[in-house]
Amino acid sequence: RPGTLPWPPCTPMNLGAPTNNAATAEKLGAGSLWVGDRLLAAVEPSVGYAGADTVPEQFRTSLDPFTALAVAAAATASGRLGASVVVAPWYPPVQLARQLASIDAVSGGRLLPGFGIGWSPEEYEAAGVPFARRGEQLDEVLDVLDALWSSGGPVTYNGERWSVPPSWVEFKPVQRPRPPIYLGAFTAAGLQRIGRRADGWLPAVLVPGGVRPDALHRHRRIIDDA
Repeated sequence: RPGTLPWPPCTPMNLGAPTNNAATAEKLGAGSLWVGDRLLAAVEPSVGYAGADTVPEQFRTSLDPFTALAVAAAATASGRLGASVVVAPWYPPVQLARQLASIDAVSGGRLLPGFGIGWSPEEYEAAGVPFARRGEQLDEVLDVLDALWSSGGPVTYNGERWSVPPSWVEFKPVQRPRPPIYLGAFTAAGLQRIGRRADGWLPAVLVPGGVRPDALHRHRRIIDDA
């Protein structure tokens, strides 16, 4: 994984009592806690999950990732708080920047924001967001976050989907110049984006039976070349 941060033990957070779960996980030695991002599970998905023609039953119920991270920030003292991944094109980037900067502030600079583009056309439809060219939408989100978090003066942005008029946005994350950006992807274009733009890579494998080091090495070479 690119970057200098250590790779700590991970505990995914989803359902149950998030305050107790987060505090207990940290007490047991977890160095980081991670959330995912699901809106819904289509009954008849046009694209299934991970090459299947269905969506896993556990995707039918999911906490809001920002709420879960805020609760974990209040319930823990040292663990890093990550997202693997927030589906960035679903969210207006100005609001997304404020939400994530708030979590970084209340956690004392422990946020590890991870982004991706998702895979479900039905979730995009429900979010009111075009499914096509979602990689380009992610690039725009990253551009806006960088402008909002890193700029020392008035912020302005003019993109294809989003625009920010010249504005003062002085609330910044604790981590300067911004929190490290992690990205997850499987396609060549997505992996090249990681190499060009990300501070860290969020690889994924299916267990049991789906762990393929050769594929991970191939993906890493694409990232490194970019």
